[in-house]
Amino acid sequence: MTPDLRTERLTLSPYVRADEDDFVALFQDTRVSRWMGDGPRSEAADRALFGRVFTDVYPADRFAVWAVRHDGRYAGHAEIKPSPEPWLDGHELVYALTPAVQGLGLGRELAAALTAYGHDTLGLAEVHATVDARNAPSLSLLAGLGYTRVRDMPQEDGGTTSHLTHRRR
Repeated sequence: MTPDLRTERLTLSPYVRADEDDFVALFQDTRVSRWMGDGPRSEAADRALFGRVFTDVYPADRFAVWAVRHDGRYAGHAEIKPSPEPWLDGHELVYALTPAVQGLGLGRELAAALTAYGHDTLGLAEVHATVDARNAPSLSLLAGLGYTRVRDMPQEDGGTTSHLTHRRR
C-alpha cells in the first residue's frame, strides 16, 4: 500500500481517479516529459499509464506511486520502484514536478523524501536514479543529496543516461 508522506512543504499521497487530467498534463508537458523514460508519448499512452496505476500497480502493491501536492494543489509525480533495467539490481526513484513549482527547491525536498523512504521504510542499502546526462538540474540536485555517479550509459538515440546511487550511511 502506498503510504501518505509529508515533507515541510509537500504531501505525497496515492493517486485518486480525479488526478488523471493533472497526471496527463504533467506527462504531456515536453518541458517535463523530455527527461522521463523514453520522452514524450501520446496523450492516449499517458492516460493508459495512469489507468495501469489503478489496475496493475496499486492492486498488486507492486511499488509506491504518489501524487505530489504543494499548498493542496497537484504539483507532480513520484515513485520508487524496482528498476526495469537488468543491469541495475535494485530500486530507483522517479520524480517530476510541474513547471509552475520548479525553482522553489521542492525537487530537493521530494528527492530527499523518496531517498529516505527507500532506506528507512523499504530497508534498501542503495537507492538508484537514472538521469539524462543533459539534465544538469537533476544531476546537481541528486549530487547535493549525496548521490554519486556510478556510470554513464550511451543510448540508442545518441544520448547518455547517468546512473547514480545513494548508499545508506
